[in-house]
Amino acid sequence: MHPRRSLILAAAVATLALPTLAPAQQAKLKVAAVYTVPFEQQWVGRIHKALKAAEARGEIEYKATENVANADYERVLREYATAGNQLIVGEAFAVEAAARKVARDFPKTMFLMGSSGKPQAPNFSVFDNYIQEPAYLTGMVAGGMTKSNKIGLVGGFPIPEVNRLMNAFMAGAREVNTKVEFSVSFINSWFDPPKAKEAAFAMVDKGADILYAERFGVSDAAKERKVLAIGNVIDTQAQYPDTVVVSALWNMEPSIDRALKLVREGQFKPEEYGVYSHMQHKGSALSPLGTFEKKIPAELVAKVRAREAEILAGKFTVKIDDAQPKSTAK
Repeated sequence: MHPRRSLILAAAVATLALPTLAPAQQAKLKVAAVYTVPFEQQWVGRIHKALKAAEARGEIEYKATENVANADYERVLREYATAGNQLIVGEAFAVEAAARKVARDFPKTMFLMGSSGKPQAPNFSVFDNYIQEPAYLTGMVAGGMTKSNKIGLVGGFPIPEVNRLMNAFMAGAREVNTKVEFSVSFINSWFDPPKAKEAAFAMVDKGADILYAERFGVSDAAKERKVLAIGNVIDTQAQYPDTVVVSALWNMEPSIDRALKLVREGQFKPEEYGVYSHMQHKGSALSPLGTFEKKIPAELVAKVRAREAEILAGKFTVKIDDAQPKSTAK
C-alpha cells in the first residue's frame, strides 16, 4: 500500500476511534440564583430544590445567595452576571426595575425571574407559582371538613401571587359548603412566622377551626390550638401529622428543566413560564392525604378526586382571580 494512503487510512481509523462526547461529559451550565429570603422559605425552597436536583444530575454548576436585601439585589445580580453565569434565577417582585436593568446590561446572560410583569427582550423570562388548581382542591377539603363554618386565611402580602391562591381556595370551599365564612389577614412580610402565628391565633379566637397556612407560623398556631391547617407550596404534614390535612404543592422542576434545556440549546428567549406550574404540566399537585386518608369523609374525597380529574383532563378551569380577597366573617 502506498505510504500516503496508509497514513490517511490510519488517521481515519483514529478519528473513528475517538469517543463521542456523552451528555454527562458536556460542559456544565453555570447557573446562579439570588433570593431575598432564606432557602427554608417555602416559595424559594421549591426553586432551590429544582436547581439542586439539576446540580445532582451533573447538569449545572450552581451557586446561590439567600437573604439578599432589596437594596443589594442589583449588586448581587451584577456580580453573578459578570462571573459568567449563563442563567440567573431569582425573584424580582420588589426589585423589578433593578433586575430588568441588569438584564439589559448583560444581553448574553439569560434571566428567569419570579415576576408580576411581562417577559423582556432579549433575555428576561418570568415565572410565578400558578398553583390555583390544587389550591382550589384544598379549599374543597377545607369546606367539607370545617364544623364551625369559619375558615381563616393568613397571607404574606396582598399581591397577585398570593391573592389568586387564596381566591381559588375560597372558591373551592364554597363549592362544597355555601355556609362557610372567611377571615383574611396579611402580615406584610414574606418570612415572619411569629407574626403569622399571632394572626392565626386571632382567627381561632373568633371561631375558625381550619386555617389556610399561606405563610410559615400558621400551622404552629393550628397545632397549639388543636385546629386543622391547609398547607401551601410544600407538604408539611410530616411535621404536623395531626394538623395539616392536605397541601397545594408547587413543583418548579418543569420550569427549571425547560429553561436549562433552552439555554443549553441556545434557544432561550423571553417567555412567560406560568403555565408550567399548572397541574397538566406537573408543575403543581394535590399532596397525598397521608395521615388524614381515613379522617376525611369518603364522599368528600370522591368529590375532590372527581374535580381533580376534570382539571387534569382540561374539562374544568379554575378561575385566576388576582384581586385582594376580603373577609366575609361577621
